[in-house]
Amino acid sequence: MFDHAYSNYMEHAYPADELMPLTCRGRVRGQEPSRGDVDDALGKFSLTLIDTLDTLVVLNKTKEFEEAVKKVIKDVNLDNDIVVSVFETNIRVLGGLLGGHSVAIMLKEKGEYMQWYNGELLHMAKELGYKLLPAFNTTSGLPFPRVNLKFGVRHPEARTGTETDTCTACAGTLILEFAALSRFTGTSIFEEYARKALDFIWEKRQRSSNLVGVTINIHTGDWVRKDSGVGAGIDSYYEYLLKAYVLLGDDSFLERFNTHYDAIMRYISQPPLLLDVHIHKPMLNARTWMDSLLAFFPGLQVLKGDIRPAIETHEMLYQVIKKHNFLPEAFTTDFRVHWAQHPLRPEFAESTYFLYKATGDPYYLEVGKTLIENLNKYARVPCGFAAMKDVRTGSHEDRMDSFFLAEMFKYLYLLFADKEDMIFDIEDYIFTTEAHLLPLWLSTTNQTISKKNTSTEYTELDDSNFDWTCPNTQILFPNDPLFAQSIREPLKNVVDKSCPRGISRAEESLGSGPKPPLRARDFMASNPEHLEILKKMGVSLIHLKDGRVQLVQHAVQAASSLDAEDGLRFMQEMIELSSQQQKEQQLPPRAVQIVSHPFFGRVVLTAGPAQFGMDLSKHKAGTRGFVATIKPYNGCSEITNPEAVKEKIALMQRGQCMFAEKARNIQKAGAIGGIVIDDNEGSSSDTAPLFQMAGDGKNTDDITIPMLFLFNKEGNIILDAIREYEAVEVLLSDKAKDRATIFKDLEMENMDQKSSENDSHKPIYEEAPSESQDAGAVSEEPKGGGESSAVGDADPLSPSSADSASVSVADQDPHTPGPAGAGAPETACTPGDSQPQEQNTQTEANSKAHWDSEVQPMESILADWNEDIEAFEMMEKDEL
Repeated sequence: MFDHAYSNYMEHAYPADELMPLTCRGRVRGQEPSRGDVDDALGKFSLTLIDTLDTLVVLNKTKEFEEAVKKVIKDVNLDNDIVVSVFETNIRVLGGLLGGHSVAIMLKEKGEYMQWYNGELLHMAKELGYKLLPAFNTTSGLPFPRVNLKFGVRHPEARTGTETDTCTACAGTLILEFAALSRFTGTSIFEEYARKALDFIWEKRQRSSNLVGVTINIHTGDWVRKDSGVGAGIDSYYEYLLKAYVLLGDDSFLERFNTHYDAIMRYISQPPLLLDVHIHKPMLNARTWMDSLLAFFPGLQVLKGDIRPAIETHEMLYQVIKKHNFLPEAFTTDFRVHWAQHPLRPEFAESTYFLYKATGDPYYLEVGKTLIENLNKYARVPCGFAAMKDVRTGSHEDRMDSFFLAEMFKYLYLLFADKEDMIFDIEDYIFTTEAHLLPLWLSTTNQTISKKNTSTEYTELDDSNFDWTCPNTQILFPNDPLFAQSIREPLKNVVDKSCPRGISRAEESLGSGPKPPLRARDFMASNPEHLEILKKMGVSLIHLKDGRVQLVQHAVQAASSLDAEDGLRFMQEMIELSSQQQKEQQLPPRAVQIVSHPFFGRVVLTAGPAQFGMDLSKHKAGTRGFVATIKPYNGCSEITNPEAVKEKIALMQRGQCMFAEKARNIQKAGAIGGIVIDDNEGSSSDTAPLFQMAGDGKNTDDITIPMLFLFNKEGNIILDAIREYEAVEVLLSDKAKDRATIFKDLEMENMDQKSSENDSHKPIYEEAPSESQDAGAVSEEPKGGGESSAVGDADPLSPSSADSASVSVADQDPHTPGPAGAGAPETACTPGDSQPQEQNTQTEANSKAHWDSEVQPMESILADWNEDIEAFEMMEKDEL
């Protein structure tokens, strides 16, 4: 898997920063549409190669590492006039150079490789460190979030330096790399600046709760966003406090971490959930959803030695992954998708590795196996691995971030590696947040920072919180190999049930046990019991003249402070629910999946739905067929090439008439579906919001075929495929099918066709325009109603509520083979007189669409297909 990703980056993208795996080219900043802050990681410094250096050595690819280091030294320029993120550049580029240097000197000492190496990566790291230092030119010592590599911050040409806010993690995730740079070089200024930033954040913590907010003013130190959690915006600040103690041996870092950790477990941890709270009112949840970055936290808890909550949270996350194949960027407390993207983040794999190291439980090897299978099944494309644009539909995004190579493969390889698989002892190193390796011997090298005794600040905490050593994992589970399983067992079905509410301290003291609060989605204004609960929570209900209901909460009218807290949570849920229902009136995205050779379902494009025509969410099999470009290309008048469009999915350009008019014209020409391609050059689903095709204001019930919209960039992927392969088959669906199901459908169609022939004793001749289409997929004469009969048995989504609809979409099992695609209607037998006993079918000898004189029996075609399928499943040499 690593070879597939790395070789495609080097072949198609290098020296660009990242690979675009759908279009097989490099992402160069300024040459692609801006993605906003995401692009701040790109600095025209071959980001992916630098980020991958120490991964090559972990995977025992020392020759490739040696070649990569020479390329970095020769080709990479750090003096570019470009504005980059201080945080991303530090963890990916500075960390990558230091990690590469760490393993380079290790290999040199072993005497076989890197004998020529003379600290060149360290010299580049020092150069980059000096380029980041201007960002620290603030009164607080907190760095600006961005810096110009050539001009710094305040320079007139820098185009940055006006920002006032930064995230806590952005300012607090510097100490490992900067201290390592100081220890390696003997130049103390880097460690001093990173320590000053950490000191300032510590001083500004909320003193009563000991929590920190998400964003802070870099000049005044005021908290801008006062919510606190362990996910995006704060995550690696906590990670670096503990790891700074491990790497540098400074007690103050451990004391600070333990102080924060006590607050996290007191307020944020609601096992198995980790929910954001307000730093000034930590008993109140700040939101009802979690982001995927918190998946690193179980791994950090393993380092801390707090195994039980680590197992609980990890198991909850694994159940979410089993539901959606990947961890959505954000999901609600009842495990519905909140943000549907998944950029192949490695945090869950990281925690899986740490839990396996701590417990030795083979269960975590099975978890790792699931991750690998899902990546290969849903994310692998011909030019690498593509991020998921929507975990519900399986659509892809044209990105493969550098952290995928830097972290994901490193943790997965280490999860399965035995000691003899490693050429060095991984225990001699600590992982940065980007999984770069820093040697532990740095703790005793070039110590130029004086340590202050600040332990008097921590006297309010229990002494048991201050363990001065990391726990020995060999004694965590004495004589109880089922310890981890006993913790996981109660959480096996947590995702499929409503999340249990933790017992509050007040309820514990009363011994009354947990009482689940009224949830906004369950509330009914006509239910007297619900109205009584609202009254207890201080919520009053007002009936408006137009029939609507207004809810108002007065905390002072609640029966108790706990009821007031429940009331506030109920109001927050109601606001979110109302907002979400408004959004969900819009249709969700659809998927266009290229299923013909050589794609075989690997490329999935995000498509906009139409508010007319076939509802693909109610036809789970989707519509499948070969694509054909119509004439005229705008589809605004009668189609002049109906013979090319008949029984095909029509491609047309946006513009010059209503979408519904285009649909009627291609339907009249015999098309089984339509794809409208945006005429706005360069438009992309990566940067534009989802587009829905509206009707023409008239009754559109006469339109029965599915219509989807592709932005220009995604549409060009199909057009390019046509130019290269001529016959291109696609599947239009509400959610991409996994490739095994696609091939199973092909086999089933072949078998159904054969059975039909045996029953009817009639010869069927047909043209097979592509190798990837099975015999019998397209009939000479379309059968009336074939499309609806192919999909009519599919269960429609439940229309009862927006919530249930969204759950229904998420619950569809991509592994369940559906009926034959609507794009492949049942073969219509041509009426005739006498029929010969031996039935032959006509197919082609190559991928070009022409008739071949050779006639093959059905058994031969099926045998050929079975061989192709077996070869595809092996994928040993990745020839695709």
